[in-house]
Amino acid sequence: MARYTLDLEKFRKELTPFLLLMLYIFYFCSLLPKVIGTMNKKYVVNIGRQLGSGGREIGEKLAARLGIDFYDKELITLASERSGLCREFFEKADEQTSSSVFTSIFGGRFSFVTEGAIPAANYLSNDALFKVQSDVIRQLAGEKSCLFVGRCADYILREHPLCVNIFISASREDRINRISKQYNISREEAANRIDKMDKKRSSYYNYYSFKTWGAASTYHLCVDSSKLGIEKTIDFIEMYVKAAILQ
Repeated sequence: MARYTLDLEKFRKELTPFLLLMLYIFYFCSLLPKVIGTMNKKYVVNIGRQLGSGGREIGEKLAARLGIDFYDKELITLASERSGLCREFFEKADEQTSSSVFTSIFGGRFSFVTEGAIPAANYLSNDALFKVQSDVIRQLAGEKSCLFVGRCADYILREHPLCVNIFISASREDRINRISKQYNISREEAANRIDKMDKKRSSYYNYYSFKTWGAASTYHLCVDSSKLGIEKTIDFIEMYVKAAILQ
């Protein structure tokens, strides 16, 4: 009768991949209920951005990848429709600090509402329009998972249990090049537009949130899109968001 000798070293090498596979399966099975539970919950991604950083493009593509709704200037239309106020009021007040929108548009004080709306007061400040837009953002976030760009959404949704706040920046050179090409303007004009928009957005955000626009401590993640490029920045943020909402 032949004697069978067990080669322990060979057995160990052959068994190791099987054990690793079993560990992976066990880990995945333990994580699956959490993944499914999170997918059924509503989560929000908020993106702040510098002009020319590609923030809107990143947000729009990221939302498509995640399968959630995207809102940027779409919020202006929704706020107008749901409040009954003229869209032009919200466009004038968009990411601007408190002042009289009516005065800036018409140079006077009187009500102006769309058909079927509840009559408004003769004076409507940016603060009042900010509140209307804030209510729309809260309502949308309560209804479904979505991604918001700008408009203090991270501050407005600060109590949301599943919220990821991101800020997108880029090198000044890349920003100037992008804006110059996008709007077909000179580099000098692009630089001036960037400076004005940075001042406008920071004033708006700091005024309503009592935080600092663009500061790392204000957000969960700050990313320089110049380092990775638009597509790889989206890859990185997508990975971060998925990891963050599964915690």
